[in-house]
Amino acid sequence: MFKRLSAEFFGTFWLVLGGCGTAVFAAGFPGLGVGFLGVALAFGLTVVTMAYACAGISGAHFNPAVTVGLFFGGRFSGKDVIPYIVVQVIGAIVAAAVIYVIASGKEGFDATATGFASNGYGAHSPGGYSLLACMVSEFVLTAMFLIVIHGSTDRRAPAGFGPLAIGLTLTIIHLISIPITNTSVNPARSTGVALFQGTWAIQQLWMFWVVPLIGGAVGGLIFRTLLAEDSSK
Repeated sequence: MFKRLSAEFFGTFWLVLGGCGTAVFAAGFPGLGVGFLGVALAFGLTVVTMAYACAGISGAHFNPAVTVGLFFGGRFSGKDVIPYIVVQVIGAIVAAAVIYVIASGKEGFDATATGFASNGYGAHSPGGYSLLACMVSEFVLTAMFLIVIHGSTDRRAPAGFGPLAIGLTLTIIHLISIPITNTSVNPARSTGVALFQGTWAIQQLWMFWVVPLIGGAVGGLIFRTLLAEDSSK
């Protein structure tokens, strides 16, 4: 269990460091910014790389919504849900702390003013989308993410391609929803940076826990009920 939890810690750490770090340091860099596409790819590539590194150890969740979705999909033990979520959140916070320390090395940096790659709705949605619109986005995209995760790791799927499919799906999710919520679908990722943003991101954090967890559970149930192989055959 210690090795499994360690893998979840480092995997979530890498996801937040790579994804949110790209958003903070490189997305709008003068003249050379990677933009939305670069941030989307960064999140997708962190999942691909660490999923290949850690899937055989912990299952490579790196996300409380994934852990909950795999539980509801019948792929994960209930007794391990809370320990996984705890270390995922710790990994995200440590990664956010590293980003904050580095970013603070630039004169004039202000995590509160810049948003620090935090997720938001309403006035704090990048595109000004309402709470309802942001909830629908987070719910649907998290549910679809879990359907892809279940399907691409099913025994009927081509062997060895699961991490690639999952990473590409996360990239697509970011391309859709960066303008809407700055893309969460991951409560740990949202928590890590919100703690350093310190104001509105913490106040709005509830949504980025409640909705992705529900979306993950629904995605797991959809696959289990409608798409999983019939065990009676």
